[in-house]
Amino acid sequence: MRLGVFTPLLSNLPLEAVLTKLKALEITTVELATGNYPGNAHCKLSMLEDAAALDTFKQTIADHGFQISALSCHGNPLHPDPAIAQENQEINRKTILLAEKLGVTEIVDFSGCPGDSPTAKAPNWVTCPWPPEYLEVLAWQWEKVVTPFWVERAKFAADHGVRVAIEMHPGFVVYSPETLLRLREIAGPSIGCNYDPSHMFWQGIDPIAAIRVLGDAIFHVHAKDTQIFAANLPKTGVLDTKPYTDERNRGWIFRTCGYGHGAEWWKEFVSTLRLFGYDNVLSIEHEDSLMSPEEGLTKAAQFLNEVNIQQQPTAAWWV
Repeated sequence: MRLGVFTPLLSNLPLEAVLTKLKALEITTVELATGNYPGNAHCKLSMLEDAAALDTFKQTIADHGFQISALSCHGNPLHPDPAIAQENQEINRKTILLAEKLGVTEIVDFSGCPGDSPTAKAPNWVTCPWPPEYLEVLAWQWEKVVTPFWVERAKFAADHGVRVAIEMHPGFVVYSPETLLRLREIAGPSIGCNYDPSHMFWQGIDPIAAIRVLGDAIFHVHAKDTQIFAANLPKTGVLDTKPYTDERNRGWIFRTCGYGHGAEWWKEFVSTLRLFGYDNVLSIEHEDSLMSPEEGLTKAAQFLNEVNIQQQPTAAWWV
């Protein structure tokens, strides 16, 4: 399994400097953002209309000995504000087209979250079945907004040889293995997940057990950890809306790999991914509010290399 990096944490550096820095950490795989929430510091969609820029970009990646694991455009393509939805959808569409030109088989996005009606102004994430109007909202979201968009977009991606890895993120309609598999059943096999265990931890979902639920729906994996503060949970619960920077008072925070769970856990996580057919990339994502991007990246790379995630399985003597 390869170790990679989702590069927005190094958005202050030009692409060549990013690749040089990562090479020093024994990393030669990158996940590049193309717009929406992560920005597009290192991968411009304008290359679709600029053949010379696209050739230069490809040559830069090749000259440094790198591979691209995915193009990422995390956004809300189902936003109730039509202008925001259209912009996010267009970035998703162009990201698929650019992935095709680059020979990249996966893009990463969020499922999105509609409002509660055609006249809504803001997204409405439904988290409970009662009072009954919440289930009515949820049914309307899936029937009238989620299904039409993702059936069409999944076909568009498949037609261009690309798969869409949806990150299961609370706040959007797909946030758990169950909701991911629901969307996959509706839209088809070109929809799968970008598996980020940090979002499973704080929802109370065992990330290793969930691999067995998701199986071949796992297209891409983020390497990010979560630390649970048991002393705060009786007060906050897991649906904690305090800012991520209010670490002392939150029930949980995102952490650099190894600072929420140790090497033994991560070894089992990687082994279980392999057991169910995933042997691609662990893409380091930095959202640790207690560490700078430089420190978080370095510590995550050292930690994950020490648990031998890049080691390939070897044949047993009896095979």
